[in-house]
Amino acid sequence: MWSDLELRFVLTGDNELLKTDTMATTTIYVALALCCAIEAIHLNYRTNPSHFLLDNPSLHLSGPGAAFARVAAFGPQPARLAVNGFGPTIDPAHYGPTTSFSNPPPPLGAGQDPATQTCGLSPPFCAKSRYRAIDGSCNNLEQPSLGMPQTPYGRLAPYNYADGVSAMTLSSSGRPLPNPRDISLRLFPDRQLIDPIWNLNTQQWGQIITHDMSLTAGVVQSHKELVTCCDDNGRLTPDVTSNPVCAPLLIPPNDPIHGPQGTQCMNFVRTGTTRDRGCTSPFEPAEPITTVTAYMDLSMVYGSSQGQANPIRAFQGGRLLTNVRGGREWPPQDPNVTITCESAQAPTEPCYLTGDIRVNQNPQLTVLQVILMREHNRIADGLAKLNPHWNDETIYQEARRIHIAEIQHINYYEYLPILLGFENMVKNKLIYPGAHGYVNDYNPGVDPSVLDEHATAAFRHFHTLIRGYLKLISENRRTVGTVRMSDWFNRPLLLELDNAFDHLARGLATQEQDFSDQFWDSEITQFLFKRNNTFGGDLRATDIQRGRDHGLGTYSATRAACGLPEPQTFDDMLDFISKENVNVLKNLYETPQDVELVVAGSLERNVPGAQAGPTYLCILTEQFYRTRVGDRYFYENGADPDTAFTPSQLDTIRKGSSMARLLCDNGDNIRVMQPRAFQQISHGNKVVPCDQLPFVDLTLWQDARGHF
Repeated sequence: MWSDLELRFVLTGDNELLKTDTMATTTIYVALALCCAIEAIHLNYRTNPSHFLLDNPSLHLSGPGAAFARVAAFGPQPARLAVNGFGPTIDPAHYGPTTSFSNPPPPLGAGQDPATQTCGLSPPFCAKSRYRAIDGSCNNLEQPSLGMPQTPYGRLAPYNYADGVSAMTLSSSGRPLPNPRDISLRLFPDRQLIDPIWNLNTQQWGQIITHDMSLTAGVVQSHKELVTCCDDNGRLTPDVTSNPVCAPLLIPPNDPIHGPQGTQCMNFVRTGTTRDRGCTSPFEPAEPITTVTAYMDLSMVYGSSQGQANPIRAFQGGRLLTNVRGGREWPPQDPNVTITCESAQAPTEPCYLTGDIRVNQNPQLTVLQVILMREHNRIADGLAKLNPHWNDETIYQEARRIHIAEIQHINYYEYLPILLGFENMVKNKLIYPGAHGYVNDYNPGVDPSVLDEHATAAFRHFHTLIRGYLKLISENRRTVGTVRMSDWFNRPLLLELDNAFDHLARGLATQEQDFSDQFWDSEITQFLFKRNNTFGGDLRATDIQRGRDHGLGTYSATRAACGLPEPQTFDDMLDFISKENVNVLKNLYETPQDVELVVAGSLERNVPGAQAGPTYLCILTEQFYRTRVGDRYFYENGADPDTAFTPSQLDTIRKGSSMARLLCDNGDNIRVMQPRAFQQISHGNKVVPCDQLPFVDLTLWQDARGHF
């Protein structure tokens, strides 16, 4: 079988996009879907992993992308600056004693919600719609389930389960792979090297994008697991030997942090898969499932199902529901405080409900989620004034549509070039700078599903950018305080204290991010979700274990899938990885073929102009090509006049959408901002009054198409 990647380039050639008789194809598909619905059969289109056809001269994504990575990986590296101190921390102890709460039903959309125990069943037919379905269905009219929640991640390299089906990965000899915590300690220490150009907003916006596109089934991430394989005291529980989802991280005896504490383990629960839900034959590889839409559609704002979307809508004026406190709008209160905001010390503390269960995870993530909620309501209020005859549903859908377009533009033209490299994105047709009018590059043959190599390895590499101490910045851009991230996990109360919201928002645009390298902040490798304990979890060790849980292909196999040289010996890895790190890999792994993608991918030298090495750059480039070209509703697409923006609307979205504008319009009292808000303030990027920044002109939606 040909993969969608092969079909894309064999059928389209270098410059022409595939043109099909969509109506005929859709008719056939609808007929098949109806038959299958009658017979209770689930059709799930899924392609097999395949190589990238790098020898094909017309292949303009992975071929040149891989070539670009190969050549550029050996270029000079930018300078890195040392961090000098953190400043004082805030002690949250005075906020009152811990309160015991009841345990209501699990949040809608959570992995334990019974409604999610399917494998992406699409509707029996697709009605033509101007607006995206909340669950992503029918975006692709030929394959309506593509990109829906509860569907498997995509793959580049073959599965690498120990038994070929679902057992966690072992070495080629059958012995266990190196201890993940030991790997974290030896290869990913805390060195505190900061980026000379990009600010903390660059790091944090990446989490917004990943939450928009993926949420692994059965993994609550920031909240306490419902299955206890390792208890709160770091001791193994009886479930370890009896529950197949248990795969706790074992602590090495010589662990410098946890060893003296007598800690045995860290909790780890395996991902929900198609096999768990009975969607895969017992003899076929288990496919890990994502529970949100794969599209860049702001599902973390709006939800990925009607069950998530309706409770956060006001159903008046097209607005999202808010609570007003202190004259400021905040998301509604989550009723499941004990699950969602487990660090809250009083039942009256803020605990936000949005389209994504992870909203309260850390302060800066929550700031951006509130910014995005306010942006929807700002747009809705503007549209309601311009078109008083529009009903709630029209305003909501039009505001959502404009909002998604703004964020897609920011993502592709302002943000992703920082990570992927501007020239790389232009060359591989992810962006079209200077374009006038539409870019009709939608291809129904492209699967927009999120690649497991992207969600579990390449994009998680950017945890290296995290700063563990967050600066509070005043309007005149002075530091007025510092907060420790681990003190405020799952406790958004911080945002509503005095002027902390604006201080944190300005901090995003002012504070330097950590450098993209192998060094990780100890706040996420020693104190992750520490709750009431002295120490906490290790995100890097968890990432490594998650790769094994998903049966990710090895580092060598993924390089081969990308068309990069496949290392046969450890020394072959010296093309992308330093000798010092290769020597550590030699010491840890039995053979070069055992080296893991999650580990070695994060050790590669960054491609100049990008924030990742060649292998991760290949994965990232492929993913965001698919995310764009596989989305029928992508904002630059004008092939369907019913879903397209008018040329003037598209023009104002391109000119007026920016991260700076987003912060200015939705902060409490932010009056100035540098125009390039992912970049540190500098002589060439000075702060300017917000009213001097370009903006999206909503008057272009005044009866633009009559009453929609």
